[in-house]
Amino acid sequence: MWQNLWHLVWGFFVANVLGYGGGPSSIPLMEAQIVDTYHWLNETQFTHVLALANALPGPIATKIATYVGYGAGGWAGMLIANVATVVPSAVAVVLLLRLLNRYRQSDVVRGMTLLVQPVIAVMMALLTWQIGRDSVHMLGWWQALIIAAVAYLLMERLKVHPALVILAAFVYGGIVVR
Repeated sequence: MWQNLWHLVWGFFVANVLGYGGGPSSIPLMEAQIVDTYHWLNETQFTHVLALANALPGPIATKIATYVGYGAGGWAGMLIANVATVVPSAVAVVLLLRLLNRYRQSDVVRGMTLLVQPVIAVMMALLTWQIGRDSVHMLGWWQALIIAAVAYLLMERLKVHPALVILAAFVYGGIVVR
């Protein structure tokens, strides 16, 4: 049990400390820890947890940590996963913002913040590919493409809030895709 709790600390600590840019950039790192390293969930389960975390209010990373932590270590695991998710980021924000503010005119600081963005973009693209692949596998090409197109139109063209689109997808999935 203690080893599993330590794995929760380390897995969520690593994913969230290295997740430069907030929740979206830490999600692929969390997925690597949760699915590939510690096998707390498989890819399909992670995709479902991610969808649910997106549908609920609040930070995505803490909701994923809550679910996975509870599943892997009960109440203690839930608490530990959340602390390992929140505390390092909070401390890092305070320390890094002070440091970046002091050296904000530095070319080195500007270069660091600009050059890490393509890495984050690639990580998010890989996660998108994995989730898309799972959707196509489970729903088929046509249904997955139609759902993606409708979601795109609703969010980008009609400016429907993403939470409402996710809720609609849940309802559709519960009624049509069983």
